[in-house]
Amino acid sequence: MADADLSDAVTSPAGKARKPISRERMALLFAVMLTTAAGNTAMQSVMPSIGTALEIDDVWISLAYSWSALLWVVCAPFWADRSDRRGRKAMMALGMIGFIVSMALCGLALWFGLIGLLSGTAALMAFAAARSLYGGFGSAAPPAVQAYVASRTPRAERTQALSLIASSFGLGTVIGPALAPLMVLPFVGLTGPFIIFALIGVITLMALRLRLPNDEPQFPARGSAYDAPYAGASHSADLEEDEDEEEVEPHKLRWFEPRLRPWVTVGLLGGHAQAMVLGIAGFLVLDRLGLRDTPAEGTGPVGLVLMAGAIATLLAQWGLIPRLNLGPRGATLSGIAVAGFGVAMLGVADDIHSIALSFAIASLGFGLFRPGSTSGTSLAVTRAEQGQAGGVTASVAGASYIYAPALGVWLYGHSDWLGFGLIVALCAIVFIYGWFSLQRDSKLTRERI
Repeated sequence: MADADLSDAVTSPAGKARKPISRERMALLFAVMLTTAAGNTAMQSVMPSIGTALEIDDVWISLAYSWSALLWVVCAPFWADRSDRRGRKAMMALGMIGFIVSMALCGLALWFGLIGLLSGTAALMAFAAARSLYGGFGSAAPPAVQAYVASRTPRAERTQALSLIASSFGLGTVIGPALAPLMVLPFVGLTGPFIIFALIGVITLMALRLRLPNDEPQFPARGSAYDAPYAGASHSADLEEDEDEEEVEPHKLRWFEPRLRPWVTVGLLGGHAQAMVLGIAGFLVLDRLGLRDTPAEGTGPVGLVLMAGAIATLLAQWGLIPRLNLGPRGATLSGIAVAGFGVAMLGVADDIHSIALSFAIASLGFGLFRPGSTSGTSLAVTRAEQGQAGGVTASVAGASYIYAPALGVWLYGHSDWLGFGLIVALCAIVFIYGWFSLQRDSKLTRERI
């Protein structure tokens, strides 16, 4: 179904038929997002156990991601703008390099801590510094991938197309936790997933450089050719694809300009709710299953819960959105309502089965919500502004992880009801605000000619 959705030709304002994205190119874009998602969720599934082994308080483990998230917010718009001038492929490659180096250095820093060469505090500080490379440079890839897809799909199909790309994250969050326990190897221990996913990233980068044609920058500087820093194949095919793009240089997009304000607002509030749930989940499993004294045994149950959530996310993005033909508003509102219900259930779950089920329901909701708000942002602007829209989307997503996971863990550490109560309240606010503010799907997805 996904291939069929992307195989329809797109008609430009000039009346020409735009070539569809080939299956090989979609597979490469999918692999870029899949690799980073799987690596990051594998890391998340072992970090509660690593933090416990290093005798580091839970909230400091969550805060270790904050600097990286802040850099993501700052850098994503810069890379998105650069992708308009230097090409999408170059930025995807740069993002993969940031991921590879960051994962390798993060694994090395934590390994030094686990074997006693560094204190727990020093190891965590080194981890935070290495993680910042992902926030600074890894943020180049998602806006480039989103802009590549959004600029090559019609408005009526963009929610499904971007949902397919978003589902690569969902699949990655299944693969990462599933593989993480198998990657806890005798020599490197709990840091095995970091090293192995860095190597997988190298393979993905090589495939991207060799198989994805260089793309001529579309906006702005239409008349100038910019060679991507990772030159390889000829870019003549992309020139033919892009020859009917709009000639008008877009203005600089701001987060809260009128066209984007409703979508950015729901993306920020809903993203904070999702980030809090993800921050709490691993520690919740350790606490309610009584595994604090044996942290190495927590990797499996934490991975199982994250897998259940990831499978539910895939169900939303591969099944419900295309089957129900949900538009941005419908996916956003229905998703946040389901997510709020799942979080309420998670607050009272006390065994592995109820925790996994509750987390899966919440993830199903967020799996509907995230593609809805992303495609709403894309559809709110012109085709010429898709690079900037991708940067805004990536920045909004990153902003949710600056302090929300640590705040959620801190509140959860004081009272379960404080943590989960705030998350449910955020979901309710998003639903009410979105009901009155988000543009109707019938109007938003209408083709502009």
